[in-house]
Amino acid sequence: MTIKLSRRQLLAGAAAATLPMPAIAQNAPIKVGLLTVKTGPLAAGGIHFEEGFVTFLKEKNYTLSGRKIDLIVADTGGNPAGAKTKAQEVVERDKVDVVLGPFAAFELLATLDYFAQAKMPTIAFAGAEDVTQRKRNAYVTRSSYTSAQCLYPLADYVLHEMKLKTAATVGDDFAFGYEQVGGFQRVLEEGGGRIVKKLWSPLNTADYAPYVAQLPQCDVVCEVLAGSNPLKFTKQARGLGVKQPLVGGSTVADDTIIAAHDDSAEGLINSNPYSLDHESEANKRFIAEMRKNYGKDVRIGHYAACFYANGQLIEATLAKTGGKADDREGFVKALRSVSLNDTPRGPLSFDAYGNAVIDVYVRRAGKVNGKMANKTVKTYHKVSQFGGMDPKAFLKEPVFSRDYPPMKS
Repeated sequence: MTIKLSRRQLLAGAAAATLPMPAIAQNAPIKVGLLTVKTGPLAAGGIHFEEGFVTFLKEKNYTLSGRKIDLIVADTGGNPAGAKTKAQEVVERDKVDVVLGPFAAFELLATLDYFAQAKMPTIAFAGAEDVTQRKRNAYVTRSSYTSAQCLYPLADYVLHEMKLKTAATVGDDFAFGYEQVGGFQRVLEEGGGRIVKKLWSPLNTADYAPYVAQLPQCDVVCEVLAGSNPLKFTKQARGLGVKQPLVGGSTVADDTIIAAHDDSAEGLINSNPYSLDHESEANKRFIAEMRKNYGKDVRIGHYAACFYANGQLIEATLAKTGGKADDREGFVKALRSVSLNDTPRGPLSFDAYGNAVIDVYVRRAGKVNGKMANKTVKTYHKVSQFGGMDPKAFLKEPVFSRDYPPMKS
């Protein structure tokens, strides 16, 4: 059958063909899935995640590089099964463009393979070392820090500023504790120091007296404890007569919990990827916005600072992609090429393995206006996940564990 078209119909058809197609994908909101913890013992840190990211979005009117941002918050419950379920929901049901989180190392390890299979750009938080080392993949980028990353500078500070050589460690008996001790031990021993005792306590330890009783003669005690555990250990250690200096990692005296420490924390040296007293316009703006949104008594620490910076990373990434997030490989490539100088944390960039290169702040705890607070005593710039070691040589060694590195006799 032959169809005849009039000249008017032909002209109308030609005109229609030249009209731009509706840019549905380009105009639709970019969906961000935030996997966090809002219930259970890890909820405090997880809530700070959301506060930091929402603060940045409010500052930008929920619009980054001309694209509206649709935030979908999922409570993982702080366990591996919950994290995997919520990961599947935000990816398959909510059709997010990028995932932030999850909170804990065991949650990230439970979702790592799924994010890779789903080809989902993920800006991870949890510190599990191998996520950006031996088990790295093309879709997961860590913007926070590895478990050991803040312990490398801490060990250097102990050696060269405190002039101490022998140390005992007390850590939570799971991967985050093992990896922190591993990083501290490696740098301490490279500098001529030595670990003389490693003590491991369950995450739900109520009484640290049995562990304090096992502390040997040494120059310094390094505690790598999370949640409320550093509050309990520090108080009991001093109460039971421990005289050695106490030092610890990012969760020991974060600015969100430092005021909960009592006088026993006086002089506690701790290292962190963010410090409330960091003097920069970006940090002042961040603190002011957090207080505007959540009140002058809001607890501000590295959890919120990391997720505020995640907002900055997404904005910078979209600027590089022209506001597009549908090309997932292109999005991750652009993300890993971002280098920022104005985050509340200080400069932030990525190494060739997809992990953040950061400034680490060594602080001393002391009384300010009747409450414990941190004062920065030294800043270590551009700290990598390899702690100054050649990456290829580093990756030939086993991941830090309960027994690695082994203690020297």
